[in-house]
Amino acid sequence: MERNTHKNGLVNLLIALGAGVAAFAAARYSHSLAGLVASVYLGLGALVAAVSWFQTRLEDRERLERLELDELTRSRTGSTLFEAKDAEAFPARRAREQFERFFVPIFTVLLCLIQAGGAYFLWRWLAKPGTAATLQEPMAGMFLFFLFALVLFMVGRFGATFARLRNQRLLRPSSSYLLLNALLCAVVAVGIILVQSGFPRADLYVAFVLCGLLGLVALETLVALVLEIYRPRVKGKIERPLYESRLVGLLGQPEGLITTAAQAIDYQFGFKVSETWFYKFFIQAVLWLAPLQLAVLVLSTCVVIIEPGEQGLLERFGKPAATGQPLNAGLHFKAPWPVDQVYRFRTEQIQSVQVGSVPEHDDHRETVVLWTVSHSREENFLVANRDSAALEQAGETGGKRTPPVSLLTVSIPVQFQITNLMDWAYRNEDAPALLQDLATREVVRYLAGVDMNHIMAGGRADASAELQKLIQRSANERALGARIISVGLQDLHPPVKVAPDYEKVISALHSKQAKILAAQADQIRTNSMSAAAAAAVLDQARAQRVATEVRAVSQAGLFTNQIPAYQAAPEVYRQRQYLETFARATGGARKYVLLTTNTHDVITFDLQESIARDMLNLNIAPAKTP
Repeated sequence: MERNTHKNGLVNLLIALGAGVAAFAAARYSHSLAGLVASVYLGLGALVAAVSWFQTRLEDRERLERLELDELTRSRTGSTLFEAKDAEAFPARRAREQFERFFVPIFTVLLCLIQAGGAYFLWRWLAKPGTAATLQEPMAGMFLFFLFALVLFMVGRFGATFARLRNQRLLRPSSSYLLLNALLCAVVAVGIILVQSGFPRADLYVAFVLCGLLGLVALETLVALVLEIYRPRVKGKIERPLYESRLVGLLGQPEGLITTAAQAIDYQFGFKVSETWFYKFFIQAVLWLAPLQLAVLVLSTCVVIIEPGEQGLLERFGKPAATGQPLNAGLHFKAPWPVDQVYRFRTEQIQSVQVGSVPEHDDHRETVVLWTVSHSREENFLVANRDSAALEQAGETGGKRTPPVSLLTVSIPVQFQITNLMDWAYRNEDAPALLQDLATREVVRYLAGVDMNHIMAGGRADASAELQKLIQRSANERALGARIISVGLQDLHPPVKVAPDYEKVISALHSKQAKILAAQADQIRTNSMSAAAAAAVLDQARAQRVATEVRAVSQAGLFTNQIPAYQAAPEVYRQRQYLETFARATGGARKYVLLTTNTHDVITFDLQESIARDMLNLNIAPAKTP
């Protein structure tokens, strides 16, 4: 689509330039004064087409630059590229902004001077007595200008349609000039026909009309320049080119008036009125129905509907109405415009003004934005810094004393609601701007007296409440008639240039605190383990002592009890002790029982283990009898 836009813009430029040179040559050849004036329009159209085409190229370079940056953002993890300034990271955007900021106004001023100077000098030249001349080769001139009109109309119509369908605003100016030049070439050809039909001064009159029209276009360009100075700049809003002439577009496409009227009627009635027999009849009888429509239009201004959530102020001849009360939601009647006018205000809607930096793009609202990434044009505020340790250290080392202030980039939305519409509209000239200035003043005062670390950490809620009170008090003193709903302090951060260093300082503080906590934990763990080990040693020693004492007491008691048994039967006692010892000693050995005693057996022992001991010691349960 961008390539087609470039191609169409270049085609418009080449056609305008070629048609201008050819029209000037044809006018000189046929001695047509109107043709010479029309060639001036073609030259102006070529200038406008050249600037429009070049501006299109700049916007396309900006688009490609943004696509490349987005691709690098997804593919690379480095931060060097994204920490650069706007002028370094977005040279194409910077070039386009400088072009629109400086070159376009300068070109529009030059265009206005050329239009005004051309109209003035051409008018004086045409007013001279010897300027009028007899046409030569009128048929050739008529044919050539009709041919120019046909070519310009085809190219201009295609460009205008393409610009409307594709919403290409930069293609409209050159296309409008081509269509206007097509109309003017046709008018020049008609003037030549009138000369041939018996009106010898028709060509001169057409030339005067074209000069007057050029003066009107110059006047419109001058008014556009004056209005551009006082036009409010809305960030993110795409404005129409300054050098685009609405008068040229209207003359080049007069059917736009009828189309706009048809669309307005369709919108008002909610169905396709333009396809009914009445509308077709209206088109046919538009001359005598136009006053009737104007009367209906004036009568329609006598009824005003205030939507829910709105209030209106009725003014009569620019002054508040005698009632002095706002109009509430509903149907109201008033005198026709311009006697009475009603201004609507959203009194129940929560509105907001921005203090500090204004975000450049809304696409950051749903994403995480780091401090190190520039997302707005920074506006820094002074904030107090009460870090006395750093100041004392700087003084002791003999270095420069660090000032007790820092810079903070803020973007604070102040949300408010209109509570007294009369005060809001009439007590002050520009209530929203005044509220923004008051909020900015209170923010500057508050930040100058609060510690940066406190407001960046846990003091945001208290700061928001305090700022809300201060701004509300200032608004009440000025009788703004507004209630402050909230003050958002979410977007507070150091400037982008110092954000990495600030993060390093905070990271060092966190690392220091983490190491202190780790050392304290290690201290607690070591002391606890040492105490537990000492307690375990003591308990083990106590248990060993008790076991030794009990064992000694037991052995003493056992020895005391064995003496009477030995004295009673010494031989039995010894034999019993021997058998018990033998039983304990041979408890795990294999035993062989010899039942016969009257034989002399020779026993051979095979000490090699052949049968598993668990197989010899099988416990066979007795068989159950049925």
